[in-house]
Amino acid sequence: MNTALISPLQLKVSEAQLLDLHERLARTRFPDKETVEDTTQGVRLGTMRALCEHWRTGYDWRQTEELLNRVGQYTTEIDGLTVHFLHARSLHPDALPLVLCHGWPGSVLEFKKVIEPLTHPPSRGGARPQAFHVIAPSMPGFGFSGKPTATGWGLPRIADAWIELVRRLGYEDRWALQGGDLGAGVCDAIARKRPKGLVGMHLNFAMFMTTPAEAAEATPAEKEMLKDASQFWDQLSGYAKVQSTRPQTLGYSLADSPAGLAAWIYAMFQDTGGTRGDAEGTFTKDEILDHVMMYWLNDSGASAARLYWELAKVGGPAGGQPPGPITVPTGFTMLPKEHVRKSRRWLERRYSQVVYFNEGTAGGHFAAMEQPEVLVDDIRKTFEQIHRP
Repeated sequence: MNTALISPLQLKVSEAQLLDLHERLARTRFPDKETVEDTTQGVRLGTMRALCEHWRTGYDWRQTEELLNRVGQYTTEIDGLTVHFLHARSLHPDALPLVLCHGWPGSVLEFKKVIEPLTHPPSRGGARPQAFHVIAPSMPGFGFSGKPTATGWGLPRIADAWIELVRRLGYEDRWALQGGDLGAGVCDAIARKRPKGLVGMHLNFAMFMTTPAEAAEATPAEKEMLKDASQFWDQLSGYAKVQSTRPQTLGYSLADSPAGLAAWIYAMFQDTGGTRGDAEGTFTKDEILDHVMMYWLNDSGASAARLYWELAKVGGPAGGQPPGPITVPTGFTMLPKEHVRKSRRWLERRYSQVVYFNEGTAGGHFAAMEQPEVLVDDIRKTFEQIHRP
């Protein structure tokens, strides 16, 4: 590890910043009530009133701050940008370094339930499962990482930064990836570069569109996947269109209004979690507010949204067909309430070595939060197939 380039971080948000948040919440001007009795117009007024009141009077950021400090936080400068990351080393000598890649509107806190079982696995009947050194970087413009001040920070550049982070930590001889949402896209971008030492990856999302030919020949199960995806893109993807086209315009509201930021993020947990339309059927208020705080404290609502603008500028091949398959061995978890699921045969056309595939029995888009035991088990099974210490 090049310790000269890496600085430990003990996070301590000022009381003045927390007081300002509470004062803003107390002064919130809410809109009038929705005109429907469901979530088809977005997060309901009663839900937001209750969330903001809990945020102001019941939520304790210091507990989350202490957890982040306990796991181990660090910063380093890569390509002119400060990168914030969690780094938890296993005590096991054969542990495999694993880079956990989050997406939007998540953060490194997506992984708080999986870090301990990944780094310190319990023995099973005398046999010890694969252990991992965990590295969880905050994406550029997210959380406590620095914010890009110019264009060009798309997935390929983030991939280069994460490869450099691995090298800087001394793990470049043997390491692996895991990701969901935009983090899966970062993993794909890294895999296409075939960096030194990358042995494989596990994904709980796949960032490609099916082709018309695949839709035409879809099996009954695949038709259900296409139906779910169509419903998502038609009714629930407004956030992506706004962030892809006008992130700066949106950013003024996200920067100035904690209630506005919370509603924007809450909607994603509401619409894409395992209990669709009911965020708190899957997540606690505190879990959601933890992520909101990761955007509020560093004023990263706009800077994070700009990643969608970057992706829109890069574009993709016609019909969503990627430029040749990814050859890195890959395992997949596709939970049943994920709107944009992919079948194994669709995946095998884009990833030439699918070594593991599990559809699970419950859970939605945020696998590490919703089904941490399943995710840890699937990660371990993936690397049992492709890694022999």
